Amino acid sequence: MLTTALHGPAAPPSDADVLFDGTALDKFRKNSWSVKDGNIVAGKGGLSSGRTYGDMQMHIEWRTPNPPEPEKPGSMGNSGIYIMGRYELQIFDSYSCCIYADGSAGAIYGQTPPMVNVCRKPGEWQTYDIWFKAPVFEGEKLISPARITVLHNGVFIHVNTEIKGPTRHNKTTAYVPHPARLPFFLQGHGSAVEFRNIWIRDLN
Repeated sequence: MLTTALHGPAAPPSDADVLFDGTALDKFRKNSWSVKDGNIVAGKGGLSSGRTYGDMQMHIEWRTPNPPEPEKPGSMGNSGIYIMGRYELQIFDSYSCCIYADGSAGAIYGQTPPMVNVCRKPGEWQTYDIWFKAPVFEGEKLISPARITVLHNGVFIHVNTEIKGPTRHNKTTAYVPHPARLPFFLQGHGSAVEFRNIWIRDLN
């Protein structure tokens, strides 16, 4: 895992849905984001997947701008993965900048910090390997909450961690019933974060 992030993307599994292979954004909904030198560059708004997902394994590689952005410390390398469009796994330059714990890289945003900070320097590729279990509803009732396990650069930062509801800044939000499958999106937050080698295995 560490070698992959440092020296180049590894081939995805044979049963993976490859969302970005370094060429086009055909598997995402159109917006202002772009592809440069084989990488996705974050733009305004969010980049949403064309397909929907529930339980899944996701691999994504990302890097924050180099040099970092000290003139806007709250936005340094700021982005995120909004699983099902509402449960955010934070992306941030936690190597260069200190921020509140549940806003650091690898945090379930606004809820649970990562177990350890394993962020690399700006400009170095980093990996998230994510196993996500979607919440289960029966009518208006929550039967089981969403849970997530995450490897950041090959290190466990969450293990079957409960997601307490849709993620918000400095606010606890209750679950609201939603479909079993929804798109995810990558957040645009004013930083030119780059992404590559994005694939998902559907575990439903």
